[in-house]
Amino acid sequence: MTIDTPPTLGVVLAGGLARRMGGGDKALIDIAGQTILARALGRMTPQCSRMIINANGDPARFAVFNLPVISDDIPDFAGPLAGILAALEWVAKNEPTLEWVVSVPGDCPFLPRDLVARLHAARIGEDKLLACAKSGDWRHPVVGLWNVKLRDDLRHALTIEHLHKIEIWTGRHGVAIAEWPDKPVDPFFNVNSPEDRDRAAQIAREQGA
Repeated sequence: MTIDTPPTLGVVLAGGLARRMGGGDKALIDIAGQTILARALGRMTPQCSRMIINANGDPARFAVFNLPVISDDIPDFAGPLAGILAALEWVAKNEPTLEWVVSVPGDCPFLPRDLVARLHAARIGEDKLLACAKSGDWRHPVVGLWNVKLRDDLRHALTIEHLHKIEIWTGRHGVAIAEWPDKPVDPFFNVNSPEDRDRAAQIAREQGA
């Protein structure tokens, strides 16, 4: 099936801390000469109508990327759903003609270059308002496609129900699944440890990227 991919805003959820590596932002870890965030943006920007970064704290640490940096407005670090809500609210206010947001975590340096198109194809094929990625046997609920009109329901879930598990909330609305192979390299490989960082650097060198 060939579809015209609707205009979609991309948000990198860059709030993760590299605790296993001594602290700091995981998105700013260097992988063979480029930060993970730079690699993620390099892959996502051509697929999206606009990119933003979700992160709490001082936004100046991301100034080199020259992108809007939005923070959560749900207190006490409510997790990825809070960042997704912040992106949905930002779109409703600043890009009111856009209906779709795609989210990716800030610790994945090898995201698929067809991510947005395939997430849209999946949700159209299954007639859903949400879609998420899967590779091998693993779902990646943070790698998702979100309809902006669900933002009020998401805010209610976070603030009234104190619901923080992505798959519980998406399960209420139905979520389409877009699948990728996890060999030879899982496109959703994420960097959580020094060993992961070294492996990512090796992959990057092998790919010539």
